[in-house]
Amino acid sequence: MKKIEFSKEEKAEIVSRIRAYFDRELDPIGALPAEFLLDFFAEEIGPYFYNRGLRDAQAALLQRLDDVAEDIHLLEREEKF
Repeated sequence: MKKIEFSKEEKAEIVSRIRAYFDRELDPIGALPAEFLLDFFAEEIGPYFYNRGLRDAQAALLQRLDDVAEDIHLLEREEKF
């Protein structure tokens, strides 16, 4: 699987949110430790969220395909022999 990477802007936003969470709920954390934490989550935990997203997308797509199959069935006309 391809490594989960974020743009510079995304990483800055996520690090900011991590730091804000630590400020509210735990002890303040610096930018570098927050970046390390983000890298850990991206490497170790990110694949679980990514795979769940893929499974959810697949389920949604299969539901849509079932709906299309039903719509096509409704369009069928009676055949005369």
